[in-house]
Amino acid sequence: MARLAQGTKVLAEGGYAKIFQQTFDTVPEEQLIRSFACYLSTSTGPVMGVLYRSTAKLAFCSDNPLPYKVRNQTEWSYYKVFVSSVTYFQVIVPLHKIKAVNPSANKENPAEKYVQVISPDNHEFWFMGFVNHEGAVTHLQEALQDCMSQAA
Repeated sequence: MARLAQGTKVLAEGGYAKIFQQTFDTVPEEQLIRSFACYLSTSTGPVMGVLYRSTAKLAFCSDNPLPYKVRNQTEWSYYKVFVSSVTYFQVIVPLHKIKAVNPSANKENPAEKYVQVISPDNHEFWFMGFVNHEGAVTHLQEALQDCMSQAA
């Protein structure tokens, strides 16, 4: 049901590219290349959302706002990840600074597959629940290799 609701939201808002541009700071020449519905593993449990790959960065945004405490007040915000900023809910990972993209699987349950993304400051992000895990891994590793070859 949640993925169906996400699809409805995507259609209503004009597609993933439009949502990406509205959600994240982008530069005029930045283009969304691919988006992946998935979960981000957090200390409080998995967060459902979309992992975006643009010409400049990897970025994740939760499908729904999540609660967090500020003093005694409960605030709500979308969980966004892009690796390297200092904002609480925002961490930006420019593609050329990603250290690694590593696939893995749960040894006890091989059907549970993950993708580990390591940021420049060695922070690990674990994504899971991809509709097509192998396709996501291949695409993300190709993006990393493209950036490495451009830097060389």
